[in-house]
Amino acid sequence: MEIKLRAGVIGLGMGKVHAQAIQKTEGACLYSVCDNDAETLKTVADELGVERRFTDYRDLLADPALDAVVIASPDQDHRIMIRDALAAGKHILCEKPLALTREDIEAIVAMVKASDRKFMVGQICRYTPGFAKAKELIDAGKIGELTFVESEYAHDYTHVFARKHGSWRCDPVRNGVVGGGCHAVDLLRWIAGDPEEVMAYGTHKTFADLVSYDDTHVAVMKFPNGVIGKVFVSISCRRNYTMRTVLYGTHGTIIVDNKTPEMTLFHLDEAGSTVTEKIPLNLADHNATGEFREFFDVIVNDKPVKTTVQEGANTIAACLAIVESATEGKLVNPQYFD
Repeated sequence: MEIKLRAGVIGLGMGKVHAQAIQKTEGACLYSVCDNDAETLKTVADELGVERRFTDYRDLLADPALDAVVIASPDQDHRIMIRDALAAGKHILCEKPLALTREDIEAIVAMVKASDRKFMVGQICRYTPGFAKAKELIDAGKIGELTFVESEYAHDYTHVFARKHGSWRCDPVRNGVVGGGCHAVDLLRWIAGDPEEVMAYGTHKTFADLVSYDDTHVAVMKFPNGVIGKVFVSISCRRNYTMRTVLYGTHGTIIVDNKTPEMTLFHLDEAGSTVTEKIPLNLADHNATGEFREFFDVIVNDKPVKTTVQEGANTIAACLAIVESATEGKLVNPQYFD
């Protein structure tokens, strides 16, 4: 097989999934991996059969044979790693969230704009088969004009915090809305556009002794074209992980999540009656392979980037508006990036 792209992965928590995706992509080579924990590095590198392994990401970036890098490190490290990767001339796929603060986002956007390297943000819900199918049906007019959209990020972080390297998620800067809830926010942005107004509330009960930020939020949003919506985010809910999403239109409704192998579509038949249709799905809730294959196509075939730095930045702008609204108890207009 001809090798067209040599890629490395920094951070082997979620990065392991990205590394496996690289190995499943024809024409790509998992060239090197990095993790600052030597035990994790050895375990994953041995399992994946990767010889070039580093505990310092700068050593990985120093190899001129490396074409691209997936940054899957803790969110707090994204800004400096993006800076160094661009300086080393590497194309970048950066895990969501792009960053945690407006200051870091502004710096990253400026760096990427000044570079000639390809840069893609890992907004992976856009590659989840069910969500992609929902977007396809909406764009085709299957449920008419959108009226109300809602999505949730319900994820019990108890097991996440218990992991060996889970403490970085307790950082007050990494509010659950920005760190995980950005999935649901990005999904609705992709489908309905940038929310214009946000009113949110938060509560802090289940993880009161573990994190300083609210562990559950609900946000009501006003989207363009008169569409309204809601996002629910909880990192402390006692239930199975889900991103249940309901999309209402003038002619129908779509109910879909990332853990069920079918979606429900309500739509009008030729007689004007509402019918129910079950649509089977390929269950791939974290479709890192599909995501990386697009990244590969962007670099090798010079295709346009869909999840651009601005897309990643504006998802975080909406998330920060939710946090601000819940904290200060006021209506907030998100401040988007150009």
